[in-house]
Amino acid sequence: MDRLQRLTQHVLAPGSEAAAVLSPQPTSSTMSGAEKSEDDVVICVAVRTAIGKANKGSFKDTPCEDLLAPLFKAVVEKSKVDPKLIGDIQIGNVSQPGAGAATSRMAQFLGGLPFEAPSMAVNRQCSSGLQAVANIAANIKSGVIDIGIGGGVESMSMYNMASAFNPEKFSKDIASNELAASCLMPMGITSENVAEKYNVSKDKQNALAVASHQKAIAAQKQGLFSDEIIPVTTKVKAKDGSVSVITVNADEGPRADTTLEGLSKLKPAFKKDGTTTAGNASQVSDGAALVLLARRSVAQKLGLPIVARMRSFAVVGVDPNFMGIGPAFAIPAALEKAGLSVGDVDIFEINEAFASQAMMTVEHLKIPMEKVNPKGGAIALGHPLGCTGARQIATLLPELKRQNGKIGVVSMCIGTGMGAAGVFESEQ
Repeated sequence: MDRLQRLTQHVLAPGSEAAAVLSPQPTSSTMSGAEKSEDDVVICVAVRTAIGKANKGSFKDTPCEDLLAPLFKAVVEKSKVDPKLIGDIQIGNVSQPGAGAATSRMAQFLGGLPFEAPSMAVNRQCSSGLQAVANIAANIKSGVIDIGIGGGVESMSMYNMASAFNPEKFSKDIASNELAASCLMPMGITSENVAEKYNVSKDKQNALAVASHQKAIAAQKQGLFSDEIIPVTTKVKAKDGSVSVITVNADEGPRADTTLEGLSKLKPAFKKDGTTTAGNASQVSDGAALVLLARRSVAQKLGLPIVARMRSFAVVGVDPNFMGIGPAFAIPAALEKAGLSVGDVDIFEINEAFASQAMMTVEHLKIPMEKVNPKGGAIALGHPLGCTGARQIATLLPELKRQNGKIGVVSMCIGTGMGAAGVFESEQ
């Protein structure tokens, strides 16, 4: 929508027909219409690091700043954008110290970006990476900026939610409020709640987990991650104290030996008679991802690459006791904003926080399994909390191109009872 038209609508008389046309909020926004427009929010570059296994993988000694810095360099190199034109940087994270406020700023400097480009941290838990991208898109759509970078990072080796989470410092009234108290429920228990309420058996969960690993391994063998992963050279300490310099360019989570028989032998992780195990839940991980976005007219003027456009974004609230069902309701909300239906989507990147909730979403929305996480999901690849949403975008776009697909969806559940989803249209 033209900025002048938008401003005119804001000053029209209350109650008039035109005044009812309100600008969408960033938490539920239409970024682009069905037809291409100069005002579209487009994606120029989407890249990520490989995902390392937390506490024992190649990134266990790598600070978040060192995960992000190579990506900032790669974004500039791949797009040829003038760093001075970047109007804002927003980086999602969940557990970094100081709410991650300094991490994004320091990382941009390590990556060679100028101080004139402002930055901020974003925390909507597991959707933080997607939320950061959506925030940048909303700022572009509203005319605040023309070019921006959204993304996410997480080192679950160095920092975890438990270390920064002290329930004793919360309000004493929480215990007497059922919904407030449910926000403190362990994520694994919410998974069990979803499995029980929506009849997602352990066999179904394990089948999804095995498929996740098989697809990820197949994608690695075919080199399908090469377009999205930026190699990172880092240092890793061995148990004997020695330090090695290594270059990490492959995800460490996928296991070729994962089988239904093996998963069936795993004991419940959160509940004595439960169905959620270490094998059908996401892995704790380290990683980062960045997405460069711009207004179409500006991207065209500057000769920036255009690989996709962001059609819409939505975030919804659900009962915290059943946190994992968020995508089942966020996806339809985002698709409605884009004027699309489930059948219009070629690929769904649904975060596999737990197999229970991922399968519930698939069954609830009647999504064909062949359209879900074609290169594997978080059970195989890992789930670096603040990074995941941006990582999913970086994974989605090359696969849409490879399949000659058009519409892709990224979605995830969010702790305390929410779900987020973004809709993207390939232009490759």
